[in-house]
Amino acid sequence: MLRAQLFDQQKFSQIGENMAQFINTKENIVTEAVDALVAASGGKLARLDGYPHIRVVVRNDWDKSKVALISGGGSGHEPAHAGFVGKGMLTAAVCGDIFASPTVDAVLAGILAVTGSSGCLLIVKNYTGDRLNFGLAAERARPFGLNVEIVIVGDDVALPGLPQARGVAGTLFVHKIAGALAENGADLAHVAAAARKVVSKTKSIGISLNTCTIPGLPKEDRIPPGMAELGLGIHGEAGVEQVEFKDATGAVAAMVERLSAAMEEKPHVVMVNNLGGTSVIEMSIILNEIRRSAIGEQITHVIGPAAMMTSLDMHGFSISAYPADDAEIALLKQHTPLAAWPGVSRLGQVAIQALPDGLTPVVPMPSMHRPTREFLIRCCEVLIAAENDLNALDAKSGDGDTGSTLAGAARALISAVDRLPLADHTQLYRAIGLELSQTMGGSCGVLLAIFFAAAGDAASSGSPMREALQAGLRRMQEIGGARPGDRTMVDALAPALDVLEESLSEAAKAARAGADRTAHMSKANAGRASYVNARHLVGHADPGAEAVARLFEHLA
Repeated sequence: MLRAQLFDQQKFSQIGENMAQFINTKENIVTEAVDALVAASGGKLARLDGYPHIRVVVRNDWDKSKVALISGGGSGHEPAHAGFVGKGMLTAAVCGDIFASPTVDAVLAGILAVTGSSGCLLIVKNYTGDRLNFGLAAERARPFGLNVEIVIVGDDVALPGLPQARGVAGTLFVHKIAGALAENGADLAHVAAAARKVVSKTKSIGISLNTCTIPGLPKEDRIPPGMAELGLGIHGEAGVEQVEFKDATGAVAAMVERLSAAMEEKPHVVMVNNLGGTSVIEMSIILNEIRRSAIGEQITHVIGPAAMMTSLDMHGFSISAYPADDAEIALLKQHTPLAAWPGVSRLGQVAIQALPDGLTPVVPMPSMHRPTREFLIRCCEVLIAAENDLNALDAKSGDGDTGSTLAGAARALISAVDRLPLADHTQLYRAIGLELSQTMGGSCGVLLAIFFAAAGDAASSGSPMREALQAGLRRMQEIGGARPGDRTMVDALAPALDVLEESLSEAAKAARAGADRTAHMSKANAGRASYVNARHLVGHADPGAEAVARLFEHLA
């Protein structure tokens, strides 16, 4: 038993050590982060003395003439809460350890530092530690003659059975609306009443593909591959259930199903919050799914997508909805200089403008030629089947997308095949080049578009197929700069075209030999692989050359 315990402790320690993060010591994480924020504020922020036990960020321009707004809690949710200290939002933020409530003394210090005759409002997320520490600090502040009000935010609808919902990203609605009112000179009663209204009507839910990495601890491996956890908390607490994850559409639909049940039948402002580890492009896709979801027609304005109330590096996001009236929308839009606040935008339809003159493609007259149609589709199917293999090869020397790029173009070409001039090969080359220029991304798409366009020009001048294709290769090399030996698709394509007149079989052998040679080249002189260290290249064929070789082998 003791041996098993020792093994578990050793395993725990090893896992913790393997979770590399850009930190120094876990004990100094919060103080170092706070100092950086204050130092980079241009003099707009300060921190109270009393480090490391009292970590309070305050406005440096505060004169106590208006209602003060104080929020805070455990750190790890950046930019919340200290990132929202500034004109039009919070007056002070009290920072606890990672995911731990600040002490009573720290909260009291914040209250005493910023509260004047107009009083202050404490905005507290509904967690036991925060409620107790902020609540006791308020009680200790009142004997000083200070007017202190508290609002408790409980916007999470993921766990409807809880008597007290958790406070999550919807807290930012309170910060902004109450902050704008206070900035405008409203009294404490007015500010507190407005805050409580926002609390009562804000609804939020989150989802994640993994848990967060707490510094110094092993990453909990609770969510298996292919699953997402719905309704997990901003401290990594387990959610209401784990659901099968397929795509962004399904994730948003699962959230909206629960969110809509709690929403009023009114127009809403929606906040799309990055929980810390979700890429910018993923967040854009998520917003697109939200606007197309069952609540899309109720959304008039959107805040984000942006990282506002995070959970360290959690790969997830949350949606918060509030039925704001016109006056509240104006408060949400009211200017604040804080970079952490992403602003409010009206959510509309996708605007589309026509292509400028000269870019609208001239579509050739379609014509049917069944052997050519079958030939083209076979070529495309080869590239589609090779997608994963080519991506894996490209991951060794590039960004891992060559297979997807070629397969995507192949799928687009199949869908367009009946619009092509299949019976006129001269026009067909040009049509393929035009199709690739529109559907195939990256340099590969441009080069192949040039290849087929130049081949079409040569064919229209009377050149036979092999000479036309070689003319296309020469033009591609002139513009792209690649030569045989540079570790590109040219290493397979050039030798294949040289012997194409003999037979497809010989062309396939030449293409395969050329592709295999690229695996022994320690330096690429063109393409993205030219930036890659030699040790990552040797032993792996160039994915473009491999694609050409597989294509010729299949045709042979």
